[in-house]
Amino acid sequence: MADINGIAEQIQGLTLLEAAQLVKLLEEKLGVSAAAAAVAAAPAAGAAAGAAAAPAEEKTEFNVILTSAGANKINVIKAVREVTSLGLKEAKDLVDGAPKAIKEGVSKEEAETIKKKFTEAGATVEVK
Repeated sequence: MADINGIAEQIQGLTLLEAAQLVKLLEEKLGVSAAAAAVAAAPAAGAAAGAAAAPAEEKTEFNVILTSAGANKINVIKAVREVTSLGLKEAKDLVDGAPKAIKEGVSKEEAETIKKKFTEAGATVEVK
């Protein structure tokens, strides 16, 4: 069996032109196309099979970003602790370091709930 780590290191050392030549050579020897392999790998990587056919797909995961703590930092820190599992020091550091992500990859409903909670605490929050 080939030394896969050694091969990976050799590939990383190739110039762009050499890498393109390698791709062409492998396509010829193996009878495949790199473009077809990329399309076939996309569904395996977790992308929806119909993603190319429906580019206007609705976003399902959102990030809630604290842009400004506002005047009442204590209430904002309390809100951070309620929403996340951070300790007091970590929550304070997050609030002091704004703009920072509070939660990532949440549903639209959860993002809106979090935004409402922070707005009530006096913070400025952005949902992306």
